[in-house]
Amino acid sequence: MDSASRYTKTAVVLHWLIAFCIFGMFALGWYMADLPKEAPKQMAYDIFNWGIYTWQLAAEATPRTFYFNLHKSLGVTIMALITLRIVWRITHRPPPLLKTYKEWEQKLAHGTHHLLYLLMIALPVSGIIMATYSKYGIKWFGKPLVQGLDNNPMREIFKEAHEVIGIVILVVIGLHILGAIKHKMIDKDDTLKRMSMH
Repeated sequence: MDSASRYTKTAVVLHWLIAFCIFGMFALGWYMADLPKEAPKQMAYDIFNWGIYTWQLAAEATPRTFYFNLHKSLGVTIMALITLRIVWRITHRPPPLLKTYKEWEQKLAHGTHHLLYLLMIALPVSGIIMATYSKYGIKWFGKPLVQGLDNNPMREIFKEAHEVIGIVILVVIGLHILGAIKHKMIDKDDTLKRMSMH
């Protein structure tokens, strides 16, 4: 496959890194949502109790506080990566779609990509606004970024938006993956190779 048909290495790295981060954030979101509000505080956390990495804290925190702060920190980081991805996309023309695509496939591919970009911005932005309206604000890996406004009604609105956008983005990512599988297994074309490092 010629290089003109492929995405740049930077685009490929950002694509897979952001995809990995989004799935990780969903897993973290589901995990932390069920954590009790009242629990003993700790100075160190074995991440997900996997025995791979123990995170040492500067101050004691409950498991819920620790994982919520981790979710916010990663959310801000992913927002920066998504911004970088969008800037790269604007400044570097993506390769043209394969000539074998039918007209409806081209329209669906363009529509899904644009919707994914919109949702990738909306999801962290709604989370950041929600956190800003909470009484805790946002700390980025322990460093205070945004003071909490302690406005619960507004926080609830953006909490609902964050959850709805999360469900929608999962559906759209599901379509994106199904499309990739279709091109690989049924059409047997080079769609997946365009987003690979080789």
